[in-house]
Amino acid sequence: MPADRRFATTDALLVRAPRPMIFSLAADVERWPALLPHYRYVRVERRTANGGRVAMSASRPFGPLRWPTWWTSLMEVHADDNAASPTIRFRHVHGITRGMDVAWTFDDVADGTLVRIVHVWNGPRWPLIGRIAVRAVIGPVFVHGIASRTLAGLARIAERTAARGVTARSHSPERYRGG
Repeated sequence: MPADRRFATTDALLVRAPRPMIFSLAADVERWPALLPHYRYVRVERRTANGGRVAMSASRPFGPLRWPTWWTSLMEVHADDNAASPTIRFRHVHGITRGMDVAWTFDDVADGTLVRIVHVWNGPRWPLIGRIAVRAVIGPVFVHGIASRTLAGLARIAERTAARGVTARSHSPERYRGG
C-alpha cells in the first residue's frame, strides 16, 4: 500500500470461519449485491487473469434514507497459495474516491480469520475543503460506513456457513491466478 497518503482507515474483524471461506466470499464481488443489502450493483467491465475492472455502487443509510455512492476500481485478487496469505486489492479509478487504494488481508488466527480492510487516499482535489471533507465526512461516514457493513455482512455469511459444516466454495485457478 502506498505510504504517502494523508488519509488511512482500517476496518478489522475476527471472522469465526476458515480463511478460504471468507476469502472466497470477499473475492466474489459480483455476488455482493445478492448477499449484501447495501450493495446496489457490481459490474465487471473487463476481466483479467487475476481480477479486472469493476464498477460498484453501494448505499449508505441515514435512518430511513439511503445515500447512493458509486466508483470504479481496478481489482487484483492474489489467491491463497499456502506460501502467502491471500489479498484483494482495489485501486479506485473513477468516482469521488478516485486515487484511493484498498487492501483486504486475511490472516489465520486461533479462532478463525482476522480480516482487515485498509483504505489509503489523499482525498479529493478540492481546494480548501478537500482535506476537511475526507477526514470529517467521506472517510468516517462513507468509506468506513460502507466497508464495515460489507465486512460484517460477509462475516455473518461465512460464520453461518462454517457453523453448518459446509466447506468453502473456491474459485477456479483460471478465474484468479495470483500470487
